[in-house]
Amino acid sequence: MLSELSAVIITRNASATLGRTLDSLEALGEVVVYDNGSIDGTLEIARRYANVSLHQGDFLGFGPTKRHAVSLARNEWIVSLDADEAPTSRWLEALDGWLPTADADQVVEVRRENWLLGKPVHYSGWGNDWLVRVFHRQRHNFNDAMVHESVKVAKSTSVVRLDGCLEHLAVTELGQFLDKINRYSDIRAKSDALRVYPVAVILLKSMFAFLRTYLLKRGFLDGWRGLVIAVANANGVFWKYMKRRVRDI
Repeated sequence: MLSELSAVIITRNASATLGRTLDSLEALGEVVVYDNGSIDGTLEIARRYANVSLHQGDFLGFGPTKRHAVSLARNEWIVSLDADEAPTSRWLEALDGWLPTADADQVVEVRRENWLLGKPVHYSGWGNDWLVRVFHRQRHNFNDAMVHESVKVAKSTSVVRLDGCLEHLAVTELGQFLDKINRYSDIRAKSDALRVYPVAVILLKSMFAFLRTYLLKRGFLDGWRGLVIAVANANGVFWKYMKRRVRDI
């Protein structure tokens, strides 16, 4: 039944992790890779796999881009993945057993195990991370969020959890935090829905983001990894609001 699934992945300079992801999906009937401007070896890696359908186009924001990529799939049942995620064999086996009994009003929520430099992170807001990643595209799809997109789920939708998980290589080198902070804060700052705050309020919000991650979400239990995540979260808050404020100057 895995042959009746289409995995959908959007990519941009994902050569460091894409091969691992595509290796884990060779049993699926199709993998849609929608690339938006890679200049590394991402495209060459994608072309090596017989079940990959490669497309290229613009980045429209995370929600709209993923929704467009879903429209390119041949199958109705969609598995949405990021280019640095790989499902475990246990989860794929459970998914294979569930599909024959599935109906379009069901979605599958999967636990994502987030790794930072070779080790899973259990706190800092990175643990207990459950996400809807399997859905029938005639009933469900991504929302319009430019960042932190998600699959829209109605109150009547049945959410299923299966054994296994997604292993997410969230950060393989610390410099990725800086790239993500810059890219995500740019996207958010362009939204007119984001409020403009005085500098003092921005500083307070940034400080709270650090304390929330490091203390309230027990990031200190993750050692230096928790400290890095807390600092990165504070920086993300600072730069998105500061960039938004500068727009109006």
